[in-house]
Amino acid sequence: MSEMLTVTTERVDDIPVLQAQMQAMGLPLLLDRHFPRHGNWQGLSLGWLVTGWLTHILSQGDHRLNQVEAWAERRQRTLERSMGQAVRVLDFSDDRLESGLVALSDDARWSAFEMDLNGHLLRVYDLRPEWVRLDSTSASGYWRVTEEGLFQFGHSKDHRPDLPQVKVLLAALDPLGLPLVTTVLSGERADDPLYIPAVRQVRASLDRRGLLYIGDCKMAALDTRAFVQAEGDFYLCPLSASQLSAEALESYLEPVWETDGPLRLTPIYREQANGEQKLMAEGYERLESLSATIDARTLTWTERRLVVRSIPHAQAAEVALQARLKQAVQHVMRLNVRKRGKQYFTQVEALRQVAERIVAHQQVQGLVRLSYTQQVDRRPVRRYRDRPAGFREERRAEVCVEVDPAGVQAAVRRMGWRVYATNQSAAQLSLEQAILAYRNEYLSEIYPQPALDL
Repeated sequence: MSEMLTVTTERVDDIPVLQAQMQAMGLPLLLDRHFPRHGNWQGLSLGWLVTGWLTHILSQGDHRLNQVEAWAERRQRTLERSMGQAVRVLDFSDDRLESGLVALSDDARWSAFEMDLNGHLLRVYDLRPEWVRLDSTSASGYWRVTEEGLFQFGHSKDHRPDLPQVKVLLAALDPLGLPLVTTVLSGERADDPLYIPAVRQVRASLDRRGLLYIGDCKMAALDTRAFVQAEGDFYLCPLSASQLSAEALESYLEPVWETDGPLRLTPIYREQANGEQKLMAEGYERLESLSATIDARTLTWTERRLVVRSIPHAQAAEVALQARLKQAVQHVMRLNVRKRGKQYFTQVEALRQVAERIVAHQQVQGLVRLSYTQQVDRRPVRRYRDRPAGFREERRAEVCVEVDPAGVQAAVRRMGWRVYATNQSAAQLSLEQAILAYRNEYLSEIYPQPALDL
């Protein structure tokens, strides 16, 4: 009597690789250690449940809960072999995944798990952290706003103040990109106060000092820089207008523009794909003495200010400026055109308001000169019935726009300059290394302003 052979075919895909990587990270064991399951919990533990769910997200590029159960059913034996234990399809039901999310929402347990995971990864992979990059972002959407909810109205970076948003701050090991701290906060919070708690969490997680924390201008608040300095760490961040006024920046650039013996700048090159060295930036550095109060004690230290000009950034900004000037001139001159169905101006004041609005929209204030004239025409009117013959006055306001070459030249000369602050010595962090840490700055492009609908 012959036996019936049953063949089951499953798509293995990248499941074994993802599972092996997460198990090598100790992810399921650490999750089970810090998030104990309920007494009535059956089947896969929380750690293995999350590991399986993350495998689905990474493999399928889909984070929806209602897709995981069907996916697991088609790959049940592959999951069992990868996890080394029995897997039920119901382990990945919507309700079970939702229960896992609720368990992971415990902030205290999550923070402890994050610290334990970071320490485990540093030991297993022998990582030697030197640079930590911090950055915050926001995500907006059509969510319902509640008093205690994460989604709140705040300053919108994506120019949608009408939508509630949530904020996320990430501290990652650079250049590996390994996340060290992930903080999710309500959307109405300011960014500046988020960096000190993040640095404190990184310190507790890595238990190391002497790290370089790299952040954007929101990290450049004096209290944040002083906090990093006080504990023997380093920082690198650009200074915004609130930390360095326009007058101070102008004084930094005066030595560069001096006609008699201008300051010698350090060139920064980057190798292109064809092996050619291309000049990307140039700059110099100066020292500033700072003082701040931390925990009722006065802290004084010397800060390096890196005054750098990005060549591509300046070139792109000049092209954009010329395009905005051209649009401003065209739109202003169009105000003088009279044709059927088009509004024309009879008063200078009304014309001035529209012309200045165009100039402000194109961001060319001070770069164009506007002059106005008021014309009065007397047109003869023939006699009609009881109306006697006479003259009718017609008033017309016109504007003349002229580009200021000296103002444009001065604006172009200031383009591409930015000041970075660091407390690390030149021997530890050269000017070139500091700018390469902000490679996105000198590779960024400046796009022209959208056309103004008149």
